[in-house]
Amino acid sequence: MAMRRWFSLKQTGQTWRWLSGLMVAVLLAIGPMQALCLAQPALQTLASQQLTAQAKQDSAKPDTKSAATNPADDAGAWVMLDGRRVIEIKSAAGAQNPKDVARRITGHLERLVRNPGFRADRIVVRDQDPYATVGLLASDGKFLPGLAVDDRAAKQAGLSRQALAERYRDQIRTAVRNYRARNSKRSWIVGTLLAVLVLAVYVLWVRWQQRLHKRLLRWLSRRTVALAPKLKLGEQTLVTPAQTIVTTRLLLNTAHWGALLLISWLLIPLLLGFFPPTQAMAAGLRGQLLTWFMQVVEAVLSLVPNLLWIGFIGVCTALMVRLSNFLFSALRRGRLKISWFYREWAIPTCRIANTFIVLAGLLFAFPYIPGSDSRAFQGAGLLFGVLAALGSSAVATNVISGLMLIYTRAFLEGDRVEINGVIGLVQERALLVTRIRTPRNELVSIPNAAVITSSVVNYSFSRREIRKPVAVCTTVTIGYDVPWRQVHELMISAAKSVEGISREEEPFVLQTSLNDFNISYELTASIRDSKKYRETLSQLLGAIQDQFADAKIEILSPGYQAMRNGNPSTLPPPLTPQDNATT
Repeated sequence: MAMRRWFSLKQTGQTWRWLSGLMVAVLLAIGPMQALCLAQPALQTLASQQLTAQAKQDSAKPDTKSAATNPADDAGAWVMLDGRRVIEIKSAAGAQNPKDVARRITGHLERLVRNPGFRADRIVVRDQDPYATVGLLASDGKFLPGLAVDDRAAKQAGLSRQALAERYRDQIRTAVRNYRARNSKRSWIVGTLLAVLVLAVYVLWVRWQQRLHKRLLRWLSRRTVALAPKLKLGEQTLVTPAQTIVTTRLLLNTAHWGALLLISWLLIPLLLGFFPPTQAMAAGLRGQLLTWFMQVVEAVLSLVPNLLWIGFIGVCTALMVRLSNFLFSALRRGRLKISWFYREWAIPTCRIANTFIVLAGLLFAFPYIPGSDSRAFQGAGLLFGVLAALGSSAVATNVISGLMLIYTRAFLEGDRVEINGVIGLVQERALLVTRIRTPRNELVSIPNAAVITSSVVNYSFSRREIRKPVAVCTTVTIGYDVPWRQVHELMISAAKSVEGISREEEPFVLQTSLNDFNISYELTASIRDSKKYRETLSQLLGAIQDQFADAKIEILSPGYQAMRNGNPSTLPPPLTPQDNATT
């Protein structure tokens, strides 16, 4: 059954597509290698030039110890073969330049190693006073001199003239043998097989990486927004769950493509190192990668002490913020009591304290931030200072006014207030503005600087602070023909019939003025809930109308013209003994 499934049409198609892709990749790799093999001399020359330039840079670096012991080291030059260093010539015989000698010997070696009949043991040393000469022993027994070693060069190397020449001979022989071994057919076959193996592993890894990336994206898409974490700072949501999922998806894509690019870049010197013509180039790329890696490691290691200090300051700041939250939470809930500290001060004071704690932490951590002494940080600080100077006047005024409103306890969130003619419930009390929601659900924002200069009427203060209800009052005018005692009784009965009127204090009526044609009666009654002030007042007015209508008394302000023609007077009827008893 397993064999049938394997050789099914679908599986066979997928297998052939994969194999064809692998063969194309191998052909694409082998083709350039053959071209590089044809261009091997040019590549060797290029690699030699690169390594020679690198050697120049290395020799140009200051080394006080070497300069003190041997001042002639700066004049040294390297003989190169196949992009690799063979021998170093620090001093040339006679008036020759070591660099010219090294360049000439390099050319001779490159021509010799391309001759299939050349053998490394034909490099010999002959002592021809005053020189020990390294040369080539021809097939006819004739000695062809190549590199002359004098006593001055031997003295710089700390050897005898013959010993230094023999060391040069052995190094050249070893370099020639290594070159022949690297450029043999066996090396090409082994390099090709290894390249195919590495490419196959790379293709398999790419396919696995793509499948893993797709699975992670599918798993992330199945996650609901409600399960995603969100970042909050106090009561403010900085990052929503939807933004968290989008950010996670972006990070997954970045990590996926970053890994592909990194592995592909590392694959280049690995593949080049399998073929002789490009091994020197591969060594140069590996050297660059290693140099970059060491630079990154050194930069990270140099940042470790500063990062440790930043982490320590961050931990201390977080602990102090937690301690502040704990203390002010205890004050707000009444677990911790201070005689002069009110509970409603806990939240704003906690925010102010946390702000100062975080600013202090940033101030202490700023010198340890990488690049804090750069011009970019200085420019950002200058820009921030300019913006703060431009907007500090109005902002500071509103902030100070907001703090004064908080600590003078003029009103709290949820109180019914009247500010600048605006009546409503306090929706928000911030440092810059105060927002009031009117009975028509209109949100009015008043700058704290305007609030602090205005009179504030708080309808909720008396119930909260002195445990007494706030009163509502209304005035009616009744003519002189209606007995004032009856008016009092009707108005008090109306107040008692309203459900929103409190029974904690009895309602009462005052006669506020004796007008020309009527009397002003003011009814004062306490209400249960100050947030329902308007509703209770409306019910009270309706109850007054009902009471007066039942008593057949019109609520109006009559006007008279006194003709004195025998019409009855507007005086109320005389009191009966029963009325006297009640009074």
